[in-house]
Amino acid sequence: MKKHLILFSLLLIGLAACKKIQSDSIIPKQAAVDEQKIQDYIKANNISAQRDPSGIYYQIILPGDTARVTLESTVKLTYTYKYLNGVVIGTVDGALGRLNTFVPGLQKGVPKIGNNGRILLIVPSAYAYGTATQNGIPGNSVLVYTVDLNGIAAQ
Repeated sequence: MKKHLILFSLLLIGLAACKKIQSDSIIPKQAAVDEQKIQDYIKANNISAQRDPSGIYYQIILPGDTARVTLESTVKLTYTYKYLNGVVIGTVDGALGRLNTFVPGLQKGVPKIGNNGRILLIVPSAYAYGTATQNGIPGNSVLVYTVDLNGIAAQ
């Protein structure tokens, strides 16, 4: 019985390792595809955006005041998000929550502005909704957010 349990455990570990190798090899390929799409979008729309080390591009439209947020900050955000082809997915007015509960692209971009600031974020799929279709947004979608930081609760 012990022998079968050990063999089964090794088989599970081997399968998990194969799956990890496969998914890790897909991520750099998708990142390269996203990067090219973003570069094309920036050029076509004459946007002067900066690249964050994460791969997110941003353009500060209004810097806001000197108050800055952290991932643990409770923030009030209004934002519109769309596909690179300009089709608007939605507008969220006055979303209130800890910054660490929003998509990773917002977590990376919002701290670049202060209270009452506005930022344009061009977010690679890995920092938006990833590889799976979620909320009707197809997997591997690069998204464009225009975000207003309308409030920061005491930290």
